Amino acid sequence: MTQWVNKEAVAQAFGRAARHYDRHAELQRLSGEGLAALASRRQEMLVLDAGCGTGWFSRRWREAGNQVTAFDLSAEMLQQAEAQQVADCYRQGDIEALPFAAQTFDLCWSNLAVQWCSDLRRVLTGFRHVTRPGGQVLFSTVTSGSLQELKTAWEKNDMAAPVNTFLTPEEVAGAGEGLALRLQPHSITMAFPDLLSLLHSLKGIGATHLHQGRNGGPLIRSQLQKLACDWPQDSRGYLLSYQLIYGVIHCD
Repeated sequence: MTQWVNKEAVAQAFGRAARHYDRHAELQRLSGEGLAALASRRQEMLVLDAGCGTGWFSRRWREAGNQVTAFDLSAEMLQQAEAQQVADCYRQGDIEALPFAAQTFDLCWSNLAVQWCSDLRRVLTGFRHVTRPGGQVLFSTVTSGSLQELKTAWEKNDMAAPVNTFLTPEEVAGAGEGLALRLQPHSITMAFPDLLSLLHSLKGIGATHLHQGRNGGPLIRSQLQKLACDWPQDSRGYLLSYQLIYGVIHCD
């Protein structure tokens, strides 16, 4: 349930993506819509958007009639969020060390951010700590089995797939032991017209940081052509699938 994560490198990766992030963030929006459906309340809350990115869902919660704090590791992401006036308050920091008092928020919301943390147990305990009795923690994360198409194509070309190792559903459940955590699996498969647009989408959301580092340089044309031939496709185009888990904690 723990891994070493270079938070500075993660922040830099997302910072580089900040200006064009919203153009590529379809996965984040699809995931967030499903997660929002699990909310027990919709308005008149103090909301923490933990790992807010450019604040797409900060805006959604604010427009629904809530007071929102946008919180992110990346200063550049927060700058984009503040420029769009998506929240009431903006704070930079690490969701593994939340700088908020106990029982501050009615809703602690975190959409596709906790997979960039070292210790999920610490994150969930922190989320629970800053949430008021009667409030709710809602989070989504990527789990094992995601990006299988990418792994398949790389392995067919005898290359190490540039993919992080994600927690299994059982490990996510273990991280929430004793916290009354309820989990709901969810799968999303996205399709792209060509391989380059698929790879650009990964780069565009900042999801190219590898915890283990990279081997070799950029792909050359012949490698891209081979990967394109071996990439799983259907009538929609080049496929990229994610195995997600939605987590819900009702705070007593």
